Amino acid sequence: MHARKRLDIGWSDILSGLVACAFARREADLRRDVESWFDPGGSAFAALSVRSGLDLYLEMLALPKGSEVLMSALTIPDMWKVVEHNGLVPVPVDIDPETLAPRPGAWRAAVTPRTKLALFAHLFGTRLDLAPLEALRREHGILILEDCAQAYTGADFKGDPAADVSMFSFGPIKTATALAGGVLRIKDRYVLDKMRAAHVHWPRQSRWGYTQRLFKYALLKSISYPLLYSGFIRACTWCGTTHDAVIQSTVRGFKGGDFFQKLRHRPAPPLLSLMRRRLMQGSSQRVEQRTARGRRLIDAVGPGLEVPGVRAPLHTYWVFTVLSNRPDELVATLRSEGFDATRIATMSALSAPADRPELEPREARALLARLVYLPVYPELSASELERLAGLVRAHLRSATGAEESEHPRTQLA
Repeated sequence: MHARKRLDIGWSDILSGLVACAFARREADLRRDVESWFDPGGSAFAALSVRSGLDLYLEMLALPKGSEVLMSALTIPDMWKVVEHNGLVPVPVDIDPETLAPRPGAWRAAVTPRTKLALFAHLFGTRLDLAPLEALRREHGILILEDCAQAYTGADFKGDPAADVSMFSFGPIKTATALAGGVLRIKDRYVLDKMRAAHVHWPRQSRWGYTQRLFKYALLKSISYPLLYSGFIRACTWCGTTHDAVIQSTVRGFKGGDFFQKLRHRPAPPLLSLMRRRLMQGSSQRVEQRTARGRRLIDAVGPGLEVPGVRAPLHTYWVFTVLSNRPDELVATLRSEGFDATRIATMSALSAPADRPELEPREARALLARLVYLPVYPELSASELERLAGLVRAHLRSATGAEESEHPRTQLA
């Protein structure tokens, strides 16, 4: 069975992290190295996670309670949880499935006098133009934040110059992962200085906790090879659970206890050390391989395949997703043939405020209802990629035929 996702981290990286857990000490120097890689001019801020950095940024920004934050309708729930915790109101802006960007005019339609921020997420490996948000900033004084967690490709992209804040994640399933960590680039030096002053008083991440994290993901990496992954699935069944449940429980960040208490920690020196290593290594080769795999599958499947974001200006297929009118059937078919496709997503559609039902993100919800994640990554051989393409193509033909049978066209005499 081919695992649904392969962690973008090598055994030498994990070993380096474990060595750093024993010997890394110079927190200030390691932090400076990570932040200088993003911007030698000093606008970068290293955090335990993007959510940690966003929480601190919003706290230091100190917007009036009840201010509105326009957000991409499709995002991880923790992001709007952080927004709400800071007394702000998240407002969804629906997306176009073909580009994963809001349709023209959607941002403007959501603006009110209470709108203070717009938080845009680049999804699934796409990278989109922030020009529509620049116009809103000029007209309404709105700050622009971009979530680049799924769009990071290496040194070629360190944030859109139009953004007031650009956020990058190095969590477990991200490109160039350090199994935790985030970096924010923040233009407002006054707010950034306030963040630095407050951050030093946060407790530091446990060195032992990060050591345990490295061992946990080393285990997950080891079982991601096809034979071991098949054994892992059988073991889950014997234990009366599913591999879906085990994986979701394992990779979920900040689980158990007080979410914000866990969030508000400084990254430990071993984490900063591994972040520095991953940044210095570069990611361009893997990103290019991943992108080529995605394009090859699209070509191999041919007409009829719906890929979210396929018309985006740039798509590097951080995850490879397709839309199906029979998503459960597609997942079952692929799993029976050795490909662990899944419908389980870490993202959700943000609900509209009760007093603004017209902003309910119908397209985002419709996309999630049809979404399937396919195991497409550089480690998948060319022959297996072709086999996967054939299975998807057959499913699409079968689903189309079934729909025509259920809804026959009217015949004219």
